[in-house]
Amino acid sequence: MDYRTKEEQVADYLRERIISGVYPRGSRLKQAEIAEQLQLSITPVREALKILEAEGYVSGGSYKGARVVPFDPTASSEILQLRLMLESHLVRAAIERITTEDFKALRELADEFAQAFAEGDRARARGVNYRFHRKLYDIAEQPQTLHFVQILWARYPFDLINSAEGRGQDAIEEHEEILQAFAAGDASSAIMAMRKHIESGWKVLKEEAEGQNSTPASMVAD
Repeated sequence: MDYRTKEEQVADYLRERIISGVYPRGSRLKQAEIAEQLQLSITPVREALKILEAEGYVSGGSYKGARVVPFDPTASSEILQLRLMLESHLVRAAIERITTEDFKALRELADEFAQAFAEGDRARARGVNYRFHRKLYDIAEQPQTLHFVQILWARYPFDLINSAEGRGQDAIEEHEEILQAFAAGDASSAIMAMRKHIESGWKVLKEEAEGQNSTPASMVAD
């Protein structure tokens, strides 16, 4: 049973779509359209956008709608270090609380992620990736820490990282390492696997950025 309020459920729906790139950076979110898609009144959508504005996912959450906040590359290095610290804490807490049903749900999400990439559906894969990590951290039952992690996620370029060539297969293998550590009840290995997963994505982002910076101007598309 989902004990979240309607606005919390809408906020999570929108977070996933922003992180997955369904709603690109800089795009406008219209309250009426979202409410119609979800078959809800405008009120929970408006309240959800207020939550996301406070977390840094959107700006200008007025009656006219909100805009997805552009990615700020200058903040990524600091955000990386904070993610490593806070998400390691959540992994340790989760491995102490995980149930058989929880593990089954994570297993299904990891399999769905792999299937989405195999089918070339990267937007779906990014959405499933969000649900995999959100589910894992929900298990930790550390809502304040998760809240701060979600604020960091708002400022992290998941859409760019997961669009990089070869990142999908690496992420699939890294998810497997995380799940194997959880299955073994090995907190140290689980934390190491998660840190590797986060740092691997960061490395891909840096390589992509360096490659673009080294590309001759004559080769850059308009």
